Amino acid sequence: MTRTLRALPTLLRIGLAEAVAYRAEMFVWVLSTTMPFVMWVMWSSVAERTPVVGQSGKAYSASAFSAYFFCAFIVRQIVSSWASWEMNFEVRQGTLAMRLLRPIHPMISYAMGHIAALPLRFFVVTPVTVALLLTCLDELPKDPRIWALWVPCMVGAWLVAFLSNIAVGTLCFFMESSLKVMEVWLACLMVFSGYLIPLDLFPPALRAVADVLPFHYQIGVPIEVMTGRHTFEQTARLVATQWAWAFALLMLSLVAWRSGVKRFQAFGG
Repeated sequence: MTRTLRALPTLLRIGLAEAVAYRAEMFVWVLSTTMPFVMWVMWSSVAERTPVVGQSGKAYSASAFSAYFFCAFIVRQIVSSWASWEMNFEVRQGTLAMRLLRPIHPMISYAMGHIAALPLRFFVVTPVTVALLLTCLDELPKDPRIWALWVPCMVGAWLVAFLSNIAVGTLCFFMESSLKVMEVWLACLMVFSGYLIPLDLFPPALRAVADVLPFHYQIGVPIEVMTGRHTFEQTARLVATQWAWAFALLMLSLVAWRSGVKRFQAFGG
């Protein structure tokens, strides 16, 4: 543990240097995650013509949709993960062996690379955050306790995103590539997380399914907390469930990693 803690500052510096070096790639990624703005235009137009009421009984005005999809963009940028792609590339190239030789667990190394990229991502979301505060301030929660819960909620969302990427990524130890599985996972994320459509607008049966899947806790819950869609007590329960998912994904990732690395080493990786 002491050795790992000593290595963290170095890992963060290396991760930040890589993020700066590949800033053009990150810019392309940002452009590919602008779908919330498209959905914002569409749903705001609908709300201007007819009331949109969710299952909770709360109406969505054009301003509420603006706040929702601004928050969707912010959350997606902060909690994004690409660990699955890194793992697949390194296993195919054999470069994962270099990570295994280091005196720290590779999962920690991947995590530090993700955390180091956050300053650049915060820079990207700053203009959207300013627009949110200037145009949709009335749609944000006034209870400071909810904002206090938003911090662990965002950390939990990041953990769900990162650990789900690790869990899917470990499948590359057992098949030629797990990227197709990751694409299916992302498709489900787009539908069941609330990223494109608020889950409150889902039919009851589909909403019940979405509520028990981890996708909602990666994107939907932080958005709903930021837009004040839940009471403090409801928010606390959602954050607790979110962290339970994070713990479950951590256990799954560790077990799958341990089993997969043995297979990787057996083939001379």
